[in-house]
Formats: sequence, structure tokens, C-alpha cells
Amino acid sequence: GVSIKKLTEELRVKSTEELKQLLVELKEKLMKLRFKNAFGQLDNPMEIRNTKKQIARILTILRERELKG
Repeated sequence: GVSIKKLTEELRVKSTEELKQLLVELKEKLMKLRFKNAFGQLDNPMEIRNTKKQIARILTILRERELKG
């Protein structure tokens, strides 16, 4: 699998604007996954958890940047 450290590093390279855009896309994806899950159409339940983790990761990076100013 892809290491979490590598994923985080890839996110850190992105600009704040890119991260915010990605956040919007991931939140939409999460909504769709939850919708599918509610109707029992979700192939991979892990996808919800992975998406949530990625959202959390982006929020953490954005927060760090805000604190640093």
C-alpha cells in the first residue's frame, strides 16, 4: 500500500488553494459514499474511512499553515 507519510508529503507540496479545492471534492465524494452505503451499494466500506482520513489530513495541514501565518 501507499504509505501515509508519502500521502501527507504529497499534500504538503500542494498550494493552500489546491488543498481547499481537494477538500471540497473529498467532502462530495464522502457524501456520495455515505449515500451508496445507506442503500447497501458500497463495494468497499474502507473507502469511507480512507476518505475521512484524507479530509482530516488536509484540515491538519491547512490549520498548521494558518497558525504559521
